[in-house]
Amino acid sequence: MRMIGKRQSDMNPNWCTSCTDFMSKHHGGAEIEGAMLFADIRGSTTLAEGMSSAEYHAVLDRYFAAATAAVFKHDGFVDKFVGDELVALFFPLLSGDRYVARAVAAARELLRATGHDSPDGPWVPVGAGVHSGRAWFGVVGEGSHVELTAVGDTVNVAARLAAKAQTGEVLVSVDAAAASDLDPDLPRQTLDLKGKSAGTEVVSVRVAPPT
Repeated sequence: MRMIGKRQSDMNPNWCTSCTDFMSKHHGGAEIEGAMLFADIRGSTTLAEGMSSAEYHAVLDRYFAAATAAVFKHDGFVDKFVGDELVALFFPLLSGDRYVARAVAAARELLRATGHDSPDGPWVPVGAGVHSGRAWFGVVGEGSHVELTAVGDTVNVAARLAAKAQTGEVLVSVDAAAASDLDPDLPRQTLDLKGKSAGTEVVSVRVAPPT
C-alpha cells in the first residue's frame, strides 16, 4: 500500500490516509452525524505544580497513550491533544452504526486505564464528556497551516460536558445515552452549560472498584 502512496492515518492506524489526504488537498468537508468525546485531567495546574516539568511530561505521555489506545480500540479517531485534553471523534462511516456507544465505551475504557476502578484510586484524575449530533467534519484553516477537525454546536457541548465532569465521571447527554443503551437508572441531572441558552440534561457514568 505504501508503494501506491497510502499509509496509516495518524487519527487511527486501522485506516489509511486516502480520505483525509483528499479532503486536505481539496479543502473539503461535510456536515454529518457523529459522537464527540472530550476528556482531560482534573486539577492539572495543581498536579504540575507538585512535580518537575519532566515528571509532568511523563504523566501526560502515559495519559495520552492510554487515551489513544482506548479510542483506537473502539474505532474512534483522535482529533487532537489540547494541553491535557483529548478530543476524539466517532462517525458511522468508520466507527459503525453504534458509533455513539463506541464513544461512551472509549470514555469508560479511559477511566479504567487511568485507574478509576482501582481500590487505590487513579494514577491521574480524569473527567470526560460525550455528546452526539450533527457536526461539520473537514478541513479548517488556509494557507500554510490547515487541520482536519470537527466544528459546531455538538462539539462545543461535548467540550462543556467534559469541563463539568468530576474526577472519574463521564457526563453523557441524554440523546447520546439513549443511543448507547445505557442503564435508564443511572443518575441524571440538568446542567447550565456556558454559552447555552437552555439547560442540558445529562447522564452520569462512572466505573467502580471491584467489591
